[in-house]
Amino acid sequence: MIKIWATQGSRAIRPIWTAEEMGLDYELTMMPFPPRVFMKEYLDVNMLGTIPYLTDGEVKMTESVAMAQYLVEKYGPTDLRVSPDEPDYPSYLNWLFHSDATLTFPQTVVLRYKLQEPGVADAAVDGYSRWFVSRLKLLETTLEDREFLCSSRFTIADICVSYAITLADSLGIEQAFKPNIKRWTDMLFEREAYKKSMSYKFEE
Repeated sequence: MIKIWATQGSRAIRPIWTAEEMGLDYELTMMPFPPRVFMKEYLDVNMLGTIPYLTDGEVKMTESVAMAQYLVEKYGPTDLRVSPDEPDYPSYLNWLFHSDATLTFPQTVVLRYKLQEPGVADAAVDGYSRWFVSRLKLLETTLEDREFLCSSRFTIADICVSYAITLADSLGIEQAFKPNIKRWTDMLFEREAYKKSMSYKFEE
């Protein structure tokens, strides 16, 4: 049984949304944020205390993009996956890595100092917000002439990259909603699997 540990609005949306799109059976544990503070027993499950965490039998994973890729490759076939024989495969891989290494990384700094430790590093909040927005150039340009990022269909590249826009909204980074990005996310966020994934909350 696939098991996912998550908090609301976190990167866990990536594997959860993927599982929902694929119709997979999985067990979801929603926790308070941050779980290493408010649910210390979580450290017995994931020693890093990071979110999300996925297990599948002996499989143990801590990286959200890798989880989405694991699910489509392990439990496919599915159109959510771009295969190596498709022309857009290199672009697909690039977007998967880009989603965290380029886009979500600066947002984690904003999240920490805007919401968790306000007043400690206000300059970092402003600087990393601007850094994030500047890194959206590739996404905005790519979406000028296409509906989805790869292979003319919805894939986990869309799932993984669009999380950065979900997070930008929650952080109040309004400059992220450039015209092509907004058109793209408006379409993606109407998907029933996305709405269901976002509806899960921690209940005491």
